Amino acid sequence: MNFIDDVIQKFPFSQEAVIAIDGEGNRTVFCFSHLFARSLGLSGAMLDRGVRRGDVVMILVGSRIEWVVSMLACFRMGAIALPLNPQLSEHDLAYRVAATNPALAIGEADYLAGLPDGIPAFDLEDLDRIFDEDLAQATPAKVASLALDDPALIVFTSGTTAEPKGVVHSQRYLMGQAVQAQHWVGAEPDDLCWCTAAPGWSKSSRNSFIAPWLRGAKSLLVEGRFDPATRMDIVRQQEVNVLCQAPTEYRILAKRTTLSPAPSLRRMVSAGEALNPEVIGAFREATGLEIADGYGQTETGAVTGMRPGEAVAGREGSMGRPLPGIETRIVEGELQVMAATSPTFFHSYIDGSRFEGEWWATGDLVREDDEGYLFHEGRNDDVISSAGYRIGPVEVESALLSHPAVAEAAAIASPDPERGSVVKAVVVLRDRHGDEALAAELQEHCRRETAPYKYPRLIEFTDELPKTASGKIRRAELRDRET
Repeated sequence: MNFIDDVIQKFPFSQEAVIAIDGEGNRTVFCFSHLFARSLGLSGAMLDRGVRRGDVVMILVGSRIEWVVSMLACFRMGAIALPLNPQLSEHDLAYRVAATNPALAIGEADYLAGLPDGIPAFDLEDLDRIFDEDLAQATPAKVASLALDDPALIVFTSGTTAEPKGVVHSQRYLMGQAVQAQHWVGAEPDDLCWCTAAPGWSKSSRNSFIAPWLRGAKSLLVEGRFDPATRMDIVRQQEVNVLCQAPTEYRILAKRTTLSPAPSLRRMVSAGEALNPEVIGAFREATGLEIADGYGQTETGAVTGMRPGEAVAGREGSMGRPLPGIETRIVEGELQVMAATSPTFFHSYIDGSRFEGEWWATGDLVREDDEGYLFHEGRNDDVISSAGYRIGPVEVESALLSHPAVAEAAAIASPDPERGSVVKAVVVLRDRHGDEALAAELQEHCRRETAPYKYPRLIEFTDELPKTASGKIRRAELRDRET
């Protein structure tokens, strides 16, 4: 199998595949012929730089067409795509480089500058030359004949007790998106689908273009950060049919903007954390549509969802039912997934370790109503879910502990009306008293040491942290104080 043969070449080359809007608002339509030709040329250039089947290619590009083309070039030659969030710090990047040993990095120059020395790279100027058909091009890589279990993609989790884990997804993961594309995303042929998640996140890897194409739809890419003032204007101007956003984006739009109808919009979906009924109601009143929640993990892909045609009213906050063919169960309140029934279950971690059991324990606590709809009740571990990001406490704590004033630190989730929750740091200092100036200093320190979205928005100073008999910090006790 190969995604290029099985998907890209099944479409008429004149069919629109991606509409891209750059940072200056310029709109460009890319047909499947453009994507095929550009990924063909890039595969040859990658081959010339020593990339071979099974090598890791790091991709540091925002929501631009170069990100899509780079992914396709990897799929073509059997290289392993590693898309990364451009907000990652130098520490985050160095860790991922050490863990994956990439043969090549492709990215925007500003992002590539944060990588350790010695990694071969193509920046966007290099890609412009590679895509220029008037210039001599390297011989393209052949379309690799791949097995379902051959690696295709790496996505990193959020760390809880250690650094984030690199999750390897196989080729079956790509085609396996067809289930959620139909039964949760709800894309239809000729739809325009906009998944607003940034590259590097599990949701963007599957829903920005793969899921729409598997349904005969096209995708929208919009460069730049979330701007509440223009988000729904773009939906109306581009005539978006399916909108996939983080819960926080829906919350902010409901709170800070005046919602109004979007005639082209047919479906709205969200995942990452439960949406509150007030937000769902605000969109229902303004647009006549309900937001369909779903649920999945980096390791599992999509597991549950409110399906097209199902009423959300009366079930607000539900993450839906298991998608067709996926078997789940609830054990002592925890959702578990039968691994063999998930078409997108991960292959292994990058260290080669695999899940060998029958039931995957998600760590998410849920309840089930009489009709089989699931409702998220929280986590049984320390992952912090904030504004659609999943943040491991260890990364935040490590950043804080690198500051000379900090003796101990614990990072926990604190409830927040817009973001669902925010990162809160509980800090023990060495030889000084905490004040607002030091809190601001620690926040800025964390912004430098790790990705900006991970910094603690709240800081509490304390004399000591609660610990177990063996000396481990009892984050659960700190979390309980927040409720």
